[in-house]
Amino acid sequence: MEAVDQFEGDDCYLDYLDILLGPADSLTNSICSSGGVVDVDFSSSGGAVTQFKECSRKRGQSDLCSRAGTKACREKLRRERLNDRFQDLSSVLEPGRPAKTDKPAILDDAIRVLNQLKNEAQELKETNEKLLEEIKSLKAEKTELREEKLMLKADKEKMEQQLKTVALPPSGFMPAYPAAYHAAANKMPVFPSYGLMPMWHYLPPAACDTSRDHELRPPAA
Repeated sequence: MEAVDQFEGDDCYLDYLDILLGPADSLTNSICSSGGVVDVDFSSSGGAVTQFKECSRKRGQSDLCSRAGTKACREKLRRERLNDRFQDLSSVLEPGRPAKTDKPAILDDAIRVLNQLKNEAQELKETNEKLLEEIKSLKAEKTELREEKLMLKADKEKMEQQLKTVALPPSGFMPAYPAAYHAAANKMPVFPSYGLMPMWHYLPPAACDTSRDHELRPPAA
């Protein structure tokens, strides 16, 4: 009887061992996932209670796992944001067209557009410099025209002053009186600078000859 009881007791221990070793995969997974140490406590009454005690390494491993999960999430979010930025860039480069998904093609388009904008900016800069030079030359020309205008104005005032001085009669000069009457027809003035007086035609040359005046008209004694 004692041998049978001992055998039965051994069977109980084997049952406990089967329970503990049960599915090897599940036990291995549980141990690997928990990272703890399995302690088996056999009581005197034949019952077995499995307890998983967490060691100091469990917390470190769980923190490491959580960190790895957080890093993976951050990487996923970063990739999603990067993809969104590429979609926005494609929409900006080619508005009105469906956004591209090929990142190298999007980068090529961006480089092409940037080079084009750079060339346009350089051309605009050169045009701006030319316009500034033209503005400077126009300002200088405007200044010259203003100075010339002032000089012409001064010359005009000087000439007007001279004309006023010439138009004034000299002191002590009596102006000529106007003619009292006009000369008749076929008459001429005695002196051109004086008033007109009627006069007959010119005398014949014989009447104007004074060579024989001393004979014809001797002087009075």
